[in-house]
Amino acid sequence: MIRPCAYVAAMAAYALADLGGEEKPTLAQNESAFPPSPLAKAAGIAALDRTALYPDPDWQTLRSSIAAAHGVTRDLILCGAGSMDLIDTVIRAFSGPGEEVLATSYSYLFAAAATSRATATYITVPEADFRVSVDALLAAVTARTRIVFICNPGNPTGTRIPNSDILRLRKGLRDDILLVIDQAYGEFDDQDQAPVFALAERGDTVILRTFSKAYGLAGQRVGWGIFPPAIGAEVRKLQNSNNVTIVGLAMAAAALADQAYMRETVTRTAALRDRFRTRLVKAGYAVPESLTNFLMIPFVDQRAARRADAELRKAGIIMRGLGGYGLPHCLRATIAPEEVMQRALGILVAVRAT
Repeated sequence: MIRPCAYVAAMAAYALADLGGEEKPTLAQNESAFPPSPLAKAAGIAALDRTALYPDPDWQTLRSSIAAAHGVTRDLILCGAGSMDLIDTVIRAFSGPGEEVLATSYSYLFAAAATSRATATYITVPEADFRVSVDALLAAVTARTRIVFICNPGNPTGTRIPNSDILRLRKGLRDDILLVIDQAYGEFDDQDQAPVFALAERGDTVILRTFSKAYGLAGQRVGWGIFPPAIGAEVRKLQNSNNVTIVGLAMAAAALADQAYMRETVTRTAALRDRFRTRLVKAGYAVPESLTNFLMIPFVDQRAARRADAELRKAGIIMRGLGGYGLPHCLRATIAPEEVMQRALGILVAVRAT
């Protein structure tokens, strides 16, 4: 019998969304409700003529575009096959056996999977009212802590950490602890990100972003991050060369050039989200305020959540169950076009009323 490595055999498989096995309106994947910019689509089509070639392994054009759009130093930018690629490589590069990655109970679960791949230990602290507590994180730091991982805004909660709390967290951590801030939904957060981006200049903080959400490029798998030079050099050792496709690079750079379209996408998505939340709250649901392209919907108990999920699936609408986060009484609903949200709302209101 061929056996895997012991640490691989001990790992749990990363939990994928149950999409029903067929084409249905899915509110489970946190994809954009709107297509990418026409400029991005045109750039992708033009790039098809070059797909016999390998893509630029140094992402030069895209890095320059990111630097110009966000006012950051080009040489601090690394790109990856989605931000998941960067989460995985940074955790594997800076944690290992006998060491700890510290996060909160409702932080993005892929960080836990990446920690298992690094054969390190994933430690969580509770959140109060679905919000990150800097004090709880600082109190949980031990001599074995190598990385503190946070999402801002959070997934699956949608809640936000004020910049002042992030700066306080960084100040309270030892200099040999790497702070990783996943900002996959950063475009939906109206805080000035300059103070957080500037933390990378300290040499002990990484900030991650993606083109999957606000830019509508989930299928192209393009992520990026701001890495201190010494941190980035180690992460690059674990990255596959040519990790972002020619089409992905072209579409991402073109999407960045159309900031007006991205902002309109964010505005339209947020309006749909806030209307949906207002109506859910009116129906009696205690839905946390979200600064993302989704809402987390708590039910009175697990049974009620399962019943709602079943009714939604009967109508061909798929939401994300959150049992893996220890939230079996919650569903997460990605914001979709108005017609789908109205159908989902009608089902949820009816479920709540019975």
